[in-house]
Amino acid sequence: MIDRRGLLMASLAAPSALALGAPASAASPGAVKLGRPCVISTWDFGVAATQAAWAVLSRGGRALDAVEAGARVPEADLKNHSVGRAGYPDRDGHVTLDASIMDEHGGCGAVAGLEHIAHPISVARRVMEKTPHVLLVGDGALQFAIEQGFPREELLTPESRKAWQAWLKTNRYTPVANSEVGTYGKSALGTPGGKNNHDTIGMLAMDAAGNLSGACTTSGMAWKLRGRVGDSPIIGAGLYVDNEVGGATSTGVGEEVIRNCGSFLVVELMRQGRSPQDACKEAVARIVRKNPGAKDLQVGFLALSKTGEVGAWAIQSGFTYALCDAAKQDALLPSGSFT
Repeated sequence: MIDRRGLLMASLAAPSALALGAPASAASPGAVKLGRPCVISTWDFGVAATQAAWAVLSRGGRALDAVEAGARVPEADLKNHSVGRAGYPDRDGHVTLDASIMDEHGGCGAVAGLEHIAHPISVARRVMEKTPHVLLVGDGALQFAIEQGFPREELLTPESRKAWQAWLKTNRYTPVANSEVGTYGKSALGTPGGKNNHDTIGMLAMDAAGNLSGACTTSGMAWKLRGRVGDSPIIGAGLYVDNEVGGATSTGVGEEVIRNCGSFLVVELMRQGRSPQDACKEAVARIVRKNPGAKDLQVGFLALSKTGEVGAWAIQSGFTYALCDAAKQDALLPSGSFT
């Protein structure tokens, strides 16, 4: 059951006034505790995703099935320009998708640079279950998906094409923090500057048996160089699950997450006794300590412990996350942040 007092404290908590790099044991917004089963997800559009996952969990379903079902919702959402088939393309006009999935046994699968397939999270699961590999990329990932029966589709929507053609007129790329909120459901050009960045949906679930699984899926940064891959399909960067401890997922500029093995770091800090909140906070602080220039970017982590405790932290304010258990299926909270 959602801890009502913790939920209220977290929703009212002001951004931290602590300096960047402060110890992770310093004060942080109130913890949120969920009942079993439960599911959490990054960003506002994660509410619909967690509700789809809850439909699986509430029937006694497996966490792995829940995160796959949840991740498929934003992948199919034509209003979402940072995940799936409506994602903005790279600078050459190609929509390329990345995804990873991980189960309670440590099994994992991922795809990167996948074109023409609407649900990369389901392809990632097939990689995990049908091959001896973890990661398939590019044309090989597409070939595998088609062999597995996934339909080949045109993913560049008219709205995304219009946004790309508008970008080509200036040909400038400046990532803008939290654009996944600013551009969701808006016109082709979104809010000022909002079209210039992309992001991710990361999900973590615990089923009635207490087993954990996670999923992460994205269309990557808009106008990226052809072939660029971020953290989302990299196990240990964009997603990591350890059924003895908990799971973590990330959002924001993937290069910074990859450099720090971010989600693995969060889980290992939890293994050492840190709360999910403190673990996420320390992981973000470490990114900024190692690269002070990252303070102008957005990176956030979301974590779920084996006991149902939830934590999140970001460099900048604006990162939100959705929570769902038997008590409430549409909760949305702001993450703690350094600014």
